Amino acid sequence: MLVNILKRAATIRQLSVLVFLGAALAAPLQAQSFTQFPTSGDPNGIAVGPDGNIWFTERNAGKIGRITLSGAVTEFSVPTPASEPTSIARGSDGNLWFTENAGKIGRITTAGGITEFPLAQSSSTPSSIVAGPDGNLWFTEFANGKIGRITTAGAVTEFQTPSDPASIAVGSDGNLWFTERLGNHVDRITTAGAITQFPTLTMSRLVSITGGADGNLWFLSDSDNKIGRITTAGAVSEFNLPSAARGQSLTAGPDGNIWSTG
Repeated sequence: MLVNILKRAATIRQLSVLVFLGAALAAPLQAQSFTQFPTSGDPNGIAVGPDGNIWFTERNAGKIGRITLSGAVTEFSVPTPASEPTSIARGSDGNLWFTENAGKIGRITTAGGITEFPLAQSSSTPSSIVAGPDGNLWFTEFANGKIGRITTAGAVTEFQTPSDPASIAVGSDGNLWFTERLGNHVDRITTAGAITQFPTLTMSRLVSITGGADGNLWFLSDSDNKIGRITTAGAVSEFNLPSAARGQSLTAGPDGNIWSTG
């Protein structure tokens, strides 16, 4: 798909690139070479595996995919039909962990062996997942308003939040930070489960969040043409994006900047 990429340096610059399974995003389209690799479903979440391959979810196909750097694709069907795997992250145990809309957290080994761990409520629809600083996996449950923690042995603990958590990231302070999809706060949760809310200035309907090289957290809204920054002390700043840009997802780049699709 053709999307806009926003790079925040001293100013925000807009580039058009073809993004498919982690294509390099360092220069304008005319200076890049892009290759597409076919899969049986639409790729969604993506992560680098401990085996040096790229792993991704295929939400509409109910599969987890693995692609080598040379482009060889292998797909593994999840045990639950129509489970809709979404986000995926590398765990501290050398496996990949992913969320399933069917109310489960999945684990896949680099050999393709899948184990599913059901949550207390099948309607919880876990979405974003990240490896925490405590060695566990942390995930959001938008429908139930909870943050979940799962150990690499599969033990699940859930923490009720005052919001509808969407995206989650690790902060430089050793805590987890998440966005409110239907609110106007960025929230912090400690590894012990204590939650603190920090109001934004004007932004609402927050979607993506990521830790930056500057030690702060950066976040996006799908209703405001802005990108936000919050320090680990809770101080919020907001920056206007180009009028045509409305962010969907963002990540910290290896160049020290924040990159966003829009």
